[in-house]
Amino acid sequence: MSAASPSAPPAMKLSSVMAARRTPGQLRARRLLMWREMLTSLWAPLCVIGLAFIPYTLLIEYVPAAASWAQPAMKGLGLVMVAYFLALLVWRNTSAKEKALRPLRQEAQELISENEGILRKVQGMGKLQAGVSEQIAEQALRVENASVAGDADALRAELKGLDALTAQHLGAFRKRSVMDFIGGFGKALLVALVIRTFIVEPYRIPSGSMLPTLEIGDQVFVNKFIYGVRIPLMNVVPFVIVRPPERGDVIVFNNPVDESSDYIKRVAGLPGDTVELVDGVVYINGQVQPRELVSNDFVVHDFDQETKIWSAKRTIRYEEDLSGVEHAALQSPAGTKRREGPYTVPPGHVFVMGDNRDNSADSRLGLGITHKVEYVPYGHIKGKAMVVWLSLGWHGLLHGLFGGTGLRVDRFFEPVR
Repeated sequence: MSAASPSAPPAMKLSSVMAARRTPGQLRARRLLMWREMLTSLWAPLCVIGLAFIPYTLLIEYVPAAASWAQPAMKGLGLVMVAYFLALLVWRNTSAKEKALRPLRQEAQELISENEGILRKVQGMGKLQAGVSEQIAEQALRVENASVAGDADALRAELKGLDALTAQHLGAFRKRSVMDFIGGFGKALLVALVIRTFIVEPYRIPSGSMLPTLEIGDQVFVNKFIYGVRIPLMNVVPFVIVRPPERGDVIVFNNPVDESSDYIKRVAGLPGDTVELVDGVVYINGQVQPRELVSNDFVVHDFDQETKIWSAKRTIRYEEDLSGVEHAALQSPAGTKRREGPYTVPPGHVFVMGDNRDNSADSRLGLGITHKVEYVPYGHIKGKAMVVWLSLGWHGLLHGLFGGTGLRVDRFFEPVR
């Protein structure tokens, strides 16, 4: 009877070995360095804005009145973060010590992580000589201590020592496989697809059909889950998550007549509604939707996609109340005397219009394709527009360099109403 071969020792994480050998003082110094590295990263200001943007969006979505103070607060935070970013940029490029240490610290982190991954894979296979893990852990601690001390020369020397140990004992396992690369890339792609498909998606306003609510060049975030999880290509929504579309919602949808394009319009009619416009005034099921004249000489700026030229246009501006949703609406002085409809919305569909009523390819005009009334099925609705997060439009910062197009700081964090 042959003797049983000894089993391989259980795998031990490099990080666990290092943690067990750190003194309390080393642990505190390491934590301080971690915070310092995070706060001096160029990603730090962007992360702060991103983390603040989530509660801000929820607040203005569900407590609209809070926008009066929340939007200025977000703009103030954004200004502070811009100053923070610029200060970091200047400091990181003028401090000789920082310029020397930061790439070395990054290299140290990557090399220790590489050793962690390799050891986790091969320790349990019994392919390592006794004591190799301990040697690597000891050298990794020396690298870490030199990094914490901020001594570039010492850190460079200790890194060479760790790299030599890694090459000597783990060299055969250092070559990253194609599957490892594909796996890492695939995970990142999957996360991005899940976020974009089911949570939030950016959308750029390409035309003036929603003026003045949304201006050309506005970039908005679209809430993808409020109406339910839409299955792309199949154009179905199996179930509602928060609520179905309501009158007054500004929605992004895949044009059911031409599925190669996405549109953004305002919901005016729900299933079973009868929508009619008389001299520009909206009637829902025979009930007039009140509106108040704001200006007989309101100027908007439109952009010709072919000539790339901005032009000023004079319109009439109203403040309209669409079933309790107050918003701006524009009409051409020459286009108000007519009757449109009535349109009866079929089940599972909505009737949409642009706020720029006489310059919008909406349900009244076949969504720009058929020139007969067209409704938007629930399954084609991508989500509800929430907030403007960026705007590159008429007369913004540096507009003189780009033919009138510039950074519209005044539009940042504007709620979509």
